[in-house]
Amino acid sequence: MPEISRFFGIIIRMYFNDHVPPHFHADYGEHSIEITIETLEVWKGKLPNRVLGLVLEWASLHRDELRADWERARKKQPLESIQPLE
Repeated sequence: MPEISRFFGIIIRMYFNDHVPPHFHADYGEHSIEITIETLEVWKGKLPNRVLGLVLEWASLHRDELRADWERARKKQPLESIQPLE
């Protein structure tokens, strides 16, 4: 699964040809979560609250880029890296 961003120990990934709804995966240590791109709702998993807040902040800033990477992933095209949260 390609990594598209990394910040503060959080790794953001997206699978090629993954199931709908459009979403991304975030991993932090032993914690893992899937978040929908359109609504930024937790689809599956759990992160510590502070980490979840950082992921949601990042995603809200980069939603268009996440949508574009989702379309690339569905077409099995290379994904673009997305600027980390600073």
